[in-house]
This record gives sequence, structure tokens and C-alpha cells, in this order.
Amino acid sequence: MATTYAFPGDLIAAQQELIQVRADLTALYKRLPYSVEPMEGWQRPEGYWLTTSRVYPDSPGWSEQEVAALREKERDLTGAILTHAFWSEVPGPERLDARSHALEHEDREGQEAA
Repeated sequence: MATTYAFPGDLIAAQQELIQVRADLTALYKRLPYSVEPMEGWQRPEGYWLTTSRVYPDSPGWSEQEVAALREKERDLTGAILTHAFWSEVPGPERLDARSHALEHEDREGQEAA
């Protein structure tokens, strides 16, 4: 039988927020142009890596400031989760199991809300 843990609300909330920040960061990366620096469009020659050519449009570039806030928030949340006082209440050998159950708890919560 699996051990159940009484995860504090602030720890679960931080985990939920971290999941959202990572989803936002992934979505932002997908929207950004391929080049950080402004760059003229170019075409990969046929037969170079692949058998078909590929055209890359002009890239206006993008600023690190566009992702810096999300990266900083991700770091802060990760630190808060990893150093949360709750983990000191869980015996050392059980911590890995408890952290795994925290993620499972998050999955169940998300499924119940859906």
C-alpha cells in the first residue's frame, strides 16, 4: 500500500504555478522567431542534412527580456518547491517517493477539475 502524504496547500499551489509557468514558457518559445539576432531569410541547400530544401523567412529577432521574467519565475518556484519545509518532515529515504506522489497528487487534482 502506498504511503499518503498531507501536502501543504502552498506547496501544491507552487507546483501548480510552476506547471503553468513552464507551459507559458514553452508556448512563448514556439512563438518566437528562430533567431535571437535580426537576420535575413535564407534557404538551406537541397541535400544538406535532408533531401529537401527549406526556406527560412527574415527574423526580426527577439529580446531576452521577453523570456527572462518567466525563466526567473520558474527558478524561484523550483527553489521554493525544493526547499519547502514540508520535505524536512519526510524521512530521507521516503523523500523521493513523497516527491513522486506530489506530482501524482497534482495529476489527480487536474483530472478532478476537468
